[in-house]
Parts: sequence; structure tokens; C-alpha cells
Amino acid sequence: MTYRNPVPTVDIIIELADRPNRPIILIERLYEPLGWAIPGGFLDYGETAETGAIREAKEEIGLDIKLLEQFYVYSDPKRDARKHTVSIVFLAEATGKPQAGDDAKNFSVFERANLPTNLCFDHDRILADYCRYRETGERPQI
Repeated sequence: MTYRNPVPTVDIIIELADRPNRPIILIERLYEPLGWAIPGGFLDYGETAETGAIREAKEEIGLDIKLLEQFYVYSDPKRDARKHTVSIVFLAEATGKPQAGDDAKNFSVFERANLPTNLCFDHDRILADYCRYRETGERPQI
């Protein structure tokens, strides 16, 4: 019997704690789909979601992060056109100067009021949920 299961991923909304208004870091993807994205990626076998988030942040932006909380889980089968993924999204903070690495072509720091529009996957929804949460304290609804 062949099983087809969703693939677990992590996304990390990283606030720069040493800058005014705690802006967030987004990466410009090097590979398809192209555009801006929240740092993150696929979990490795035998890895916890928390460890995967810390690893992915280090690989993609070169910073050690402090995980603040698990924000929400996004599991729409259409969220990634390549395959069905389930993303565990974390909120984290970091200090220092990011550097693009791994599958990041570039990175940029964005204020919540000035996020780019050409976002990959379902990151527009995730960032809208995050902005609402930071403004009102309201978490995404099922």
C-alpha cells in the first residue's frame, strides 16, 4: 500500500529586536517559486519543529534566533503548488545583521506597514494574520 502524506515544514516570522518597531526579515527566493517569503523550509527526518525552525533561520539568514511562540499551523493543500505541505509557523526574535544564504537570493527588512506584495505560497495570509495578531492580539481562526 502506498501512502501520500503531507510534508511538514516550518516558517519563522523573525522580528529584529534591536531595531525600532521590531521589523521582520523576509527572503527573496533563489528557486521557484520566485518572490518574497518568510524564512523557513522542510523539516529533516528525526528533527523537531523547533530545531528545524532554528536551523532554517540560521541557513537562510545567518542569525541565531530565539523562538518566542508557536503562532499557528497552516495546512491548506493548495498552499504550495509543488506538493501538499503543512507549515508550523513560529514567531521569533533575533539581533544582528542578517545575511542571505542557502536558498535565499537576497533578504530585506520590512516594517509591518510596508510588506511586499509579491509573496510566495500562502505567506500573504500568514503575514496578514501576524499583523492582525500584533495589532489586536487576535489569533487566526479555524
